[in-house]
Amino acid sequence: MLEIVQIPVLNDNYVYLAHEPLSGAVGVVDPSVAEPVEAELQRRNWRLTHVINTHHHADHTGGNLRLKARYAATVVGPRADRARIPGIDIDVGDGEEWLFGRESARVYDVPGHTRGHIAYWFSESRALFCGDTMFSLGCGRLFEGTPAQMWASLGKLRALPDDTRVYCAHEYTENNGRFARTVDPDNPDLARRIAEVKRLRAQGLPTVPSLLGEERRANPFLRADRPELARSLGLPAGDPVAVFAEVRRRKDAF
Repeated sequence: MLEIVQIPVLNDNYVYLAHEPLSGAVGVVDPSVAEPVEAELQRRNWRLTHVINTHHHADHTGGNLRLKARYAATVVGPRADRARIPGIDIDVGDGEEWLFGRESARVYDVPGHTRGHIAYWFSESRALFCGDTMFSLGCGRLFEGTPAQMWASLGKLRALPDDTRVYCAHEYTENNGRFARTVDPDNPDLARRIAEVKRLRAQGLPTVPSLLGEERRANPFLRADRPELARSLGLPAGDPVAVFAEVRRRKDAF
């Protein structure tokens, strides 16, 4: 299984190092900046072999070129957005298996936040690197996509096993929970998650990775097809895209 190290950077970003022990491959997922990654690699005596990008935003690719130059690392990113990924060597797309050392990742096209966003699911390690498509108790803003696209993208990720660990790219959970309670106030799973998040943050601990099974029950953006959420919003059940769009609209104004 992958050894995954979480590196907090900037204000609320998470960068991840993934070490595949059988081959020695080391990947960095969405390096906002290079320096903290270099320091962690030196501390662990690891040599970087791959830069793994989910989408083109600078807070996910800002360290690409420096890390590639220093370690001769291979940059992997979305085929649909190849032109906007600095230093890209290998492009991957929906349904493909990408081999990282001795472990493979299933690639999912998940547009919505950006038009070329992808996610990587390492099934053996039960690890999902989803960038800014899904957050704990939230999802990314629709900068380049539509509600229908994002709902379909979240549906792909929602279908993964309950014990999948969701390695999202930002520490947004506490604020997401405050919002989620306004649209899904009677959800006991959400109430339990909010209490857990408060406890973790009071101790200065991260709230991610979270478990996908918990997200499926508590994250309102994954529950747009639930009739109780539609009722809470004053919308008819049966049109999850409309429900999702309303939840996203309210979150944008929250």
